Amino acid sequence: MARVATCIPSMDYSAVADSIQPDLTVVGPEGPLAAGIVDQFRAQGRAIVGPTAAAAQLESSKVFAKEFMRRAGIPTARFAVAETAEEARRSLRQFGLPVVLKADGLAAGKGVVVASTSEQAEEAIPQLLRPGARLVIEEFLPGGEVSFIVLSDGHNVLPLEASQDHKAAYDGDTGPNTGGMGAYCDGRILTSAEAQRVMDSIIRPAIETMRAEDRLFTGFLYAGLMMTSDGPSVLEFNARLGDPETQALLHRMRSDFVPALVDSARSALSGHSFEWKPDPSVCVVMAAAGYPGDVRSGDPIFGVEDAGGAVVFQAGTRADNEALLTSGGRVLGVTASGPDLSTAIANTYGEVAKIRFAGCTTAPILARKA
Repeated sequence: MARVATCIPSMDYSAVADSIQPDLTVVGPEGPLAAGIVDQFRAQGRAIVGPTAAAAQLESSKVFAKEFMRRAGIPTARFAVAETAEEARRSLRQFGLPVVLKADGLAAGKGVVVASTSEQAEEAIPQLLRPGARLVIEEFLPGGEVSFIVLSDGHNVLPLEASQDHKAAYDGDTGPNTGGMGAYCDGRILTSAEAQRVMDSIIRPAIETMRAEDRLFTGFLYAGLMMTSDGPSVLEFNARLGDPETQALLHRMRSDFVPALVDSARSALSGHSFEWKPDPSVCVVMAAAGYPGDVRSGDPIFGVEDAGGAVVFQAGTRADNEALLTSGGRVLGVTASGPDLSTAIANTYGEVAKIRFAGCTTAPILARKA
């Protein structure tokens, strides 16, 4: 970003806004949304894309989200909420195996454990049940995962193409959950009928119920779905664009993104639509040594300039004089396309192979049928 814009490393959002007077702000991370940056900017008359802190609870609180889905009649897995370790152990008896445990609150995509055994579930309880917080325990839903993101102004809804995220750290969808090891966007992930069912049974009820509960939802609503034999069911809601889904999505987008963003902030989204390139796109994350645990920083990165057949999104990097160094868990998001999904995957890994740094890890992005 520093090559095309001025980067201001500050958590004092108001001071930054006062200094640069932005025409439009689009919030990427979940932390500022949960902290109320949208409320703050709107109180100052600034145009901003994102939900208020009250609406962002769909992401910032797993408990709120599950109870909201129950109120709204949105399909989701059966669940229980526990406040203590003993209560969690009792609740586990209500569920078969595997079972899913989720920490309440923000956890950077890593607050979920899918336990295949009772021992794994027991071990996850103290890891996820933080002091003063709660724990969600829910049934495991088999099926294909799909990320379905829409842009809303609180009344109108503009869907993006479906995408698929790969969260497992290791090959074969194994290992701990991460913030995402890669994603792909392909117009064949969902049929038009499946996409319409998601809109009718999940997205519109969510937007309408939020409005009825005086939590007008504006900005990006991300529904992490499981396509079960009974239809789509919500695994989680996010209140923003997903990472790394966004890299793949925007690589495929043919439309100008900005007018829709502007009109979302103006509550005037009606009439917009997005056009998409036919070729599927793939984003592969190159992660630092140790990810998703304690990561090593400071390893030199080589070959980014050689990956000319891809867009290389930098994330966990920093510049040190002329050197580019690792500085975070997910270091790079290498994104490319191809005439079909298999070719797009091969093209992307071909570009990944041109980049190197010590301890780099990737996970195979496989075409998974929803």
